[in-house]
Amino acid sequence: MGRRTVFMLMAILALCSCTARKTAQVVYRSFPKLTVPAMYTTEEDMIEYAAAHFWDTYFAQSGVTDSAAVLGVRKAELEQALSNYIEIQDNLPLAKAQKNMAELFAKVEACQQADTSSLFYLRFTEMVERYLYDPNSPMRNEDLFLPFVQKLAECPFTDTLMRTGYRYMARMCSLNQTGSVAPDFTFKDARGRIHSLHGVKAGYTMLFFSNPGCDACRQMAEDVDSCPSVSRAIADGRVALVNIYIDQEIDKWREYEPSYPRSWITGYDWQFTIRTDQSYDVRAIPSLYLLDSEKRVIMKDAPTERVLRYLDMKLMQGRQ
Repeated sequence: MGRRTVFMLMAILALCSCTARKTAQVVYRSFPKLTVPAMYTTEEDMIEYAAAHFWDTYFAQSGVTDSAAVLGVRKAELEQALSNYIEIQDNLPLAKAQKNMAELFAKVEACQQADTSSLFYLRFTEMVERYLYDPNSPMRNEDLFLPFVQKLAECPFTDTLMRTGYRYMARMCSLNQTGSVAPDFTFKDARGRIHSLHGVKAGYTMLFFSNPGCDACRQMAEDVDSCPSVSRAIADGRVALVNIYIDQEIDKWREYEPSYPRSWITGYDWQFTIRTDQSYDVRAIPSLYLLDSEKRVIMKDAPTERVLRYLDMKLMQGRQ
């Protein structure tokens, strides 16, 4: 963490104010500003305090939950607050961030308990799920969602019919968490040669699940190409991009395969084990993992820009 992190934190905390607004006889309030006590002077202490106390004042005040607001704060403003909160958690060790997410759920549950007829629980948990689990969310993070969805699966305020689905989500989110070793698998290239994921030697491995002709996959390739440090590292072998097709239309894949960059390691799951064994939870295509030199997971199903930003930083540090 550095000066940029402190500036980010200060900007997040300054976004909020405590004024109330009245619209059509309903009083809405702004998301409350969090003030870090002066005794917290280091970057780490400031971030840990903000992460742990971000929601305290929000839950301490009452407000209406309707089509426009959740606990008195308009939906758009609350979603911005959640986005800020997730960004703060990203600066913490995973264990601390997961503990904070479990504590956030406890606050949500207690708030619903205070008014069991409210739609608050449903609206708030839907928002968290959309931000952290939806495959199209730029902030998706299954490691952060895991402690939250584990509580969702067992909470009495969760609809009974939804609990089975949440238990399945929790099981899938528990796969390949940050720091764990990614499961090995074999794949064939266009010439029929068999390779393994763990047989790929590089400082970092970008494991990319893609489909032929997928627009989002093409965009990912363009994003990689537009990041000079990463594209150079792929070309000289410091970073490996392993591009895997996991479905069954192999003829279509063979036809499209020459379109992939030659610097990539491209193949298909010839035994169809990734889907059937559920060693990877590929909920949508494309899906991108980042692994270290020992094939430990650094990022799981992460947005491309987040992976590229991380690699760019690490590659620049390596040149210093």
